[in-house]
Amino acid sequence: MDCALDNLDAAGFLQIWQHFDADDNGYIEGKELDAFFRHMMTKLGPMDNITEEKVQQLKTRFMSAYDVTADGRLQIQELANMILPEDENFLLIFRREAPLDNSVEFMKIWRKYDADSSGYISAAELKGFLYDLFKHHKKDVSSDKLDEYTDAMMNIFDKNKDGRLDLNDLARILALQENFLLQFKIDANSLEERRRDFEKIFTHYDVSKTGALEGPEVDGFVKDMMELVRPSISGSELDQFRVVLLRHCDINKDGKIQRNELALCLGVKP
Repeated sequence: MDCALDNLDAAGFLQIWQHFDADDNGYIEGKELDAFFRHMMTKLGPMDNITEEKVQQLKTRFMSAYDVTADGRLQIQELANMILPEDENFLLIFRREAPLDNSVEFMKIWRKYDADSSGYISAAELKGFLYDLFKHHKKDVSSDKLDEYTDAMMNIFDKNKDGRLDLNDLARILALQENFLLQFKIDANSLEERRRDFEKIFTHYDVSKTGALEGPEVDGFVKDMMELVRPSISGSELDQFRVVLLRHCDINKDGKIQRNELALCLGVKP
């Protein structure tokens, strides 16, 4: 952003984020945003030249460039893009060519890195995740830097400070898009509309196009279904709900949920 921030590293960035995200809701917004840009003005010039008009002008200029979601607030990735030098911006590795808009893809990542199936991502598992991401982006990172980035990620996203990440923490890291099922109001529709909605839903989760939900496809469906009634579920709770769903819907006991099985389970005749 300017020469005053050229030496900013992950630890310094974390301090700035935690200071200005005062309510710890994952965004810098409202009065927090004004305070942040007022602080930036002190980095850019003498304090006696700072006026409210200049603060708002600076805010408008930078928000138009960095507020990618255009929601009038800063997410952590947006702030990193604004103030972290590129060689220190470890959050760049979470950029995707397309948004992560399918819980099935999210659950593939979760299952891979929750290596001990504990229902949580430990610091060591997170370090492995970051290592693979840097490798995928062809970026060489020293062991010390990897430790620093792992610590920063845990400090930012481990909301209950128990030294591990749960499903919701990882969803925030990967900027998982809104629950696909929120767009449907099955109970309020006619049978024909419910059938049409069912086909859209099944197609969305049947990523492999096999005509059956299996593995992470079942996981993704269970996650989204449960979060309709419980906004926050843990990895172990997801596993429990998965067992219940398979018990009720997997009629032929093959470990998958066929299209007709899910239709019957949801009360929509195929």
